[in-house]
Amino acid sequence: MKIPDLRIGNLVAKIPIIQGGMAVRISMAPLAAAVAEEGGIGIIAGSGLSVEELRAEIREARRRTKGIIGVNIMFAVREFAQLVHAAFEEKIDLLVSGAGFSRDMFTWGKEKGIPVVPIVSSAKLAKLSQKLGAAAVIVEGVEAGGHLGTDRSIHDILPEVIAAVTIPVIGAGGVIDGQGAAEMLKKGVSGVQMGTRFALSEESSAAPAWKEEMLKATEKDIVFVHSPVGLPGRGIRNPFTLALDENKDVTPTDCKGCLKSCEGNFCIMDRLIMAQEGDVQEGLIFSGAKVHKIKEILSVHEIFEDIKKGILSVKEE
Repeated sequence: MKIPDLRIGNLVAKIPIIQGGMAVRISMAPLAAAVAEEGGIGIIAGSGLSVEELRAEIREARRRTKGIIGVNIMFAVREFAQLVHAAFEEKIDLLVSGAGFSRDMFTWGKEKGIPVVPIVSSAKLAKLSQKLGAAAVIVEGVEAGGHLGTDRSIHDILPEVIAAVTIPVIGAGGVIDGQGAAEMLKKGVSGVQMGTRFALSEESSAAPAWKEEMLKATEKDIVFVHSPVGLPGRGIRNPFTLALDENKDVTPTDCKGCLKSCEGNFCIMDRLIMAQEGDVQEGLIFSGAKVHKIKEILSVHEIFEDIKKGILSVKEE
């Protein structure tokens, strides 16, 4: 009846759960530290932060917990290398990266002795990641929130990845409760990444209006947008996504140059920050496919109690 631990490199998480690194400013020190305190792996979202802000968040998380703290940085952001090096200098426990693929990060991780965990959506990229030195891979299917690298279901991709690599495989996308986590573990993964459920926690740094909008969402409110990053993203329908659908001009008046390559159809950073700060009309609210099944804001402790109960109940069948 034992809940399996999750081993990544020399790290051991007592509960096999990684909290998603949700940018911008959703997954910050309070959320990451609370997850780490419960025995999972807490992740600070570095994308959209300055180097100094990221350092401050890592230090604050360390002040709050002795648990495992990682950082997620999108490869697509212009300051990717500076943010990664700053996180390594702060001696984070692991680096997670998606929205593009960096070969350099594996070399940097090896030099510092810090595990690097890429987010992948295919067996081919998982195999390449292992060859380059990945400590584990997070496999995201189309059910995930935010930027998506595939239109295939996690349930189709997972068996291919598990067969292709020998490093730990972490399943991600569409898991919102203990039962979902248990079902994912039964598929043979070493761990489960959960984003949207933790976004709707007391410790998440999203504005109350953002959380309320997420709680109100029905299945029909879940939409895809074409991100300036060059990838589709899943979010919640609102006046801003309707403006995108109607091809209204929402191009930014000034550019901060936050992405290495930007299609310029709208400013992703501005829109995510607007939503995080509570402007749920004009901001962009990213979300996973099962958000409509989440009915209440819970503490991280309550979420973990549900996860443990769900895993144990399946093991007892």
